[in-house]
Amino acid sequence: MAEEQSFSNLVETMRKTAAALREADLPFLLGGGMAAWARGGPESNHDVDFLMKHDDAERALEDLRSAGFEPERPPENWLFKVWDGEVFVDLIFDTAAGPVTDELFERSDELEVHAVRMKVAALEDVVVAKLCALDEQDLDYRSCLEVARSLREQIDWKAVRARTEGSPYARAFFTLLRELEIVDVDA
Repeated sequence: MAEEQSFSNLVETMRKTAAALREADLPFLLGGGMAAWARGGPESNHDVDFLMKHDDAERALEDLRSAGFEPERPPENWLFKVWDGEVFVDLIFDTAAGPVTDELFERSDELEVHAVRMKVAALEDVVVAKLCALDEQDLDYRSCLEVARSLREQIDWKAVRARTEGSPYARAFFTLLRELEIVDVDA
């Protein structure tokens, strides 16, 4: 597991990576905890996630290497990584909810994130990916609860529930949301 990073380092790496990807004319979305933060959620202290299609992620490795990042091809078959010093960036092309598609891009919004314009993943897509990643070996609801508490009014919870109905861990999360009085999807 990667060590926690200072938020200011993550923001600077996000800005630098987005600029390099834009310069290379590669389509991307800000994802994960940084996407939630860009919409008013809690600060992240882990990494920076960018979502892109597989072929674009392949190209991004070389373009980011040219921009001074250190590329990595981890054994997982759903992402590549690049390092900006001690901060790493995930280039995710296949989330736990499925591959990055045109539909993900269509649901995104272009926002100004710390003075850099970029497409930011829809909150529903962020939460669905987080919930679909839960399993018996990694059953930590913390980041899902942080997003839910801070951004509950911005999220279409019925859509999230419909898209995660096959996951017992997601169903348990909706029970937590109701019992903690964060949101009651059935109300």
